[in-house]
Amino acid sequence: QVQLVESGGGLVQAGGSLRLSCVVSGRTFSSIGMGWFRQAPGKEREFVASINWSGGVRSYAGSVKGRFTVSRDNAKNTMYLQMNSLKPEDTAVYYCNRRPDPYDYWGQGTQVTVSP
Repeated sequence: QVQLVESGGGLVQAGGSLRLSCVVSGRTFSSIGMGWFRQAPGKEREFVASINWSGGVRSYAGSVKGRFTVSRDNAKNTMYLQMNSLKPEDTAVYYCNRRPDPYDYWGQGTQVTVSP
């Protein structure tokens, strides 16, 4: 079973920054694309950003493009999401998973709260 552990969330004011981490372990391959997702209360889980194995191909949702940067360190089995210029609408629980075709298993996520 694949294990996904997100961390780095917190409470920040609008305009602030956070860096999230996702550690992947278990039955998985290193040459796999990964992505970040988020879900706010009462809303559907949505795509945020993705990165391929080499880190050379990245994709972002239009709402975060230019503010967020996704990266990965395969030696550490870790993916990161640097979030700058945070907005209140970024408030959500952030999850990581395979992208596309996420694993059936989802981690607990990490809460990001941005105050006005």
